[in-house]
Amino acid sequence: MLTAPKCRLCLAPLLDTFVDLGVTPLSNAYLRAEELNSMEPHYPLKAQVCAACFLVQVQAFATPERIFSDYAYFSSYSETWLQHAEAFAEKVIQRFDLDACSRVVEIASNDGYLLQYFKAREIRVLGVEPAANVAQAAIDKGIPTRVSYFGTETACRMASAGEHADLLVGNNVLAHVPDLNDFIAGMKILLKPDGIVTMEFPHLLRLIQEHQFDTIYHEHFSYFSLHTAVQAFARHGMVVFDVDQLRTHGGSLRIYARHAGFTDLAVSRTVSDLIDVERDAGLQEMRAYAGFQRAVQVTKRELLKFLIKAKQSGKRIVGYGAPAKGNTLLNYCGIRTDFLDYTVDRSPHKQGLYLPGTHIPIFAPERIMETRPDYLLILPWNLKDEVMAQMAQIRKWGGRFVVPIPHVEVLD
Repeated sequence: MLTAPKCRLCLAPLLDTFVDLGVTPLSNAYLRAEELNSMEPHYPLKAQVCAACFLVQVQAFATPERIFSDYAYFSSYSETWLQHAEAFAEKVIQRFDLDACSRVVEIASNDGYLLQYFKAREIRVLGVEPAANVAQAAIDKGIPTRVSYFGTETACRMASAGEHADLLVGNNVLAHVPDLNDFIAGMKILLKPDGIVTMEFPHLLRLIQEHQFDTIYHEHFSYFSLHTAVQAFARHGMVVFDVDQLRTHGGSLRIYARHAGFTDLAVSRTVSDLIDVERDAGLQEMRAYAGFQRAVQVTKRELLKFLIKAKQSGKRIVGYGAPAKGNTLLNYCGIRTDFLDYTVDRSPHKQGLYLPGTHIPIFAPERIMETRPDYLLILPWNLKDEVMAQMAQIRKWGGRFVVPIPHVEVLD
């Protein structure tokens, strides 16, 4: 008899399935042409929900070292994300009176997309980034960066070097951590006694309400409600004292946390109010999670119905973007070059490669002007406004945009 896996946060047995998306490759395992005829590892992509703490999670089939040592995602290729990062920097500099004596440390700092804005204000910065190729891009910008996975071991080394943080930032990294308790314990070690932690992550409530199943992939180990995030930090003597609701990634939260012993910052009413919203939506009961599989199946059928009808009508369809979420969508729905001729991406680090599983080729955006497709399927649907502005020229030949989540939407 198989033993049930345990929750990575509270260690309770995991017995309940949130959604089963079949068997897929790693979403960021892009392929070179010479790899297309080689064996491609696939792993079960099944998200489970803990009945004790309500953390939604997938099992870790691949080590972080394999996933992140050579990474294809560079944050600076999205103008929307850069604008978001700059606005955040301005907000926290003012709110927490950061100055030249302060130190901002970002975990999973990527290519320096965020820390550059603090550095421009002459605030000391330090990045921690596990992907050496991405970290080098930050270093080339003059952003000091440690190439390391973050946890208690790294935090102790940094603390011993006097690198304690006044502001410790983690944008879209909490989901990527297989050992949550070690990660949060590391933040507590590195944070100054009066320091502030901010963490951004997709909001589980929005994921459920808007059928955002494609944000589930092997590299995202965990999916949080505010209720669960508050519990996670409390386990390590930290208090979530404020929260912002964001539009990024289809609906995210930015939490603000501090040491429990630092009481100068009172807990905002926004925290309890949003937890009440989650409670009213059923997120603290198993019933809220039970119907997600059916909703995902409906979304899949809608997309396939549209694609089949378009192809039978002789229409040409291509993709825009090569995001990890797009690979979950395409693999689960069985969409390959029989539906999408190709996809494009602004990042030169992805151009010339092939999507994992589906083997759809990735070109530069100029390819669209050369082939003049009828439909452009926006795979990073959370950036649809940015994409539609960049690709407005397709309207000249009657091209239209397609957004797949939460329901198929065709836009002129």
